[in-house]
Amino acid sequence: MLFVAASMAFYASMNLAVKELSGIDPPVSTMQLIWIRMTITWLCSVCYMYFAKIPDPFLGPKGVRLLLAFRGVSGFLGLFGVYYSLQYLSLADATVLTFLAPILTTFTGSMFLGERFSWKQVAAGFCSLVGVILIARPPFLFGSTAEVPSASPDPGEAGSGPALNGAMTSQVTASQRLGAVGVSILGALGATGVYTIIRAIGTRAHPLHNIVAFSSQCVIVSTIAMLAMRTKIVLPTKLEWLALFLMIGFNGFFAQVLMTMGLQRQAVGRSTMAVYIQVVYAIIFDQIFFHAKPPLLSILGTAIIVLSAIYVALTKEETANRDKQSPEDLALQESLLADQSDDAEETLSKTHEVSQTFSV
Repeated sequence: MLFVAASMAFYASMNLAVKELSGIDPPVSTMQLIWIRMTITWLCSVCYMYFAKIPDPFLGPKGVRLLLAFRGVSGFLGLFGVYYSLQYLSLADATVLTFLAPILTTFTGSMFLGERFSWKQVAAGFCSLVGVILIARPPFLFGSTAEVPSASPDPGEAGSGPALNGAMTSQVTASQRLGAVGVSILGALGATGVYTIIRAIGTRAHPLHNIVAFSSQCVIVSTIAMLAMRTKIVLPTKLEWLALFLMIGFNGFFAQVLMTMGLQRQAVGRSTMAVYIQVVYAIIFDQIFFHAKPPLLSILGTAIIVLSAIYVALTKEETANRDKQSPEDLALQESLLADQSDDAEETLSKTHEVSQTFSV
């Protein structure tokens, strides 16, 4: 779970760069952002696997290649949902919708992987979602008059800074927002598939096999999409823009590595609860880079998320040890317990008889 929590720091900083590049003039398209990030991720992954002499660097082990293909498709849907929604939604609103994935993953892990989950774990997930909502304060729940601090030093300047907790720009129409919400929900479903498939693959593939499959398919699909739609390519004309491009690529790479390692080592329902910490990172980055003081509801939501994450990390499943034991071991233990119970009853009976003899 610590790997997943660490990956959220890289994801949060990457989203800062995505939001910034979406606000420049002209804005960088969603497909170009995906292409930039995944090209850097693919190159880093393949180079590492080559020098580390990891076998099957392009297709992965034979037994899991089909799962890796599904992982790439689901990953592209999840990534497209996030990047597209960030063009029309504030980072806070988009985050609320992407956090539907951990709750859905708890149920898909139970249905497809046979993983057990407790109602306490589900309750912790919903409590975390409540914390996210308190931080984001989406207008459809709190109304348009809810206090939303601006994360940008100059909200009227395009590209001056990402709106970590800010409202949308006035240019976004209701239909664009509704479409962004729908695409974001589709992305949450894609992320659910990613979490479940990575857990199903487990340790049968190296973490970088997952990332290569994901990044290669994203590069192929985004390239075809840009050619088909004749998307205008935005080249970095400023040093800051180039730094943001590199920030997206390398932070995305490290985030993917840590996320995959975390999901392979922990039950999918428990480990994905750590993604809620991404909102905490967003609040911290908001304080550091934009000096925005979070309102009381944000502080309360952050506390709920942290406490829920700690609870999930420290709470062990009561049935975990029992699930690891074979039926023969369980039968033997039950037999031994039954024998001990019979011996105890026999000893108690003899003691009672002796006491009656002395009393006579």
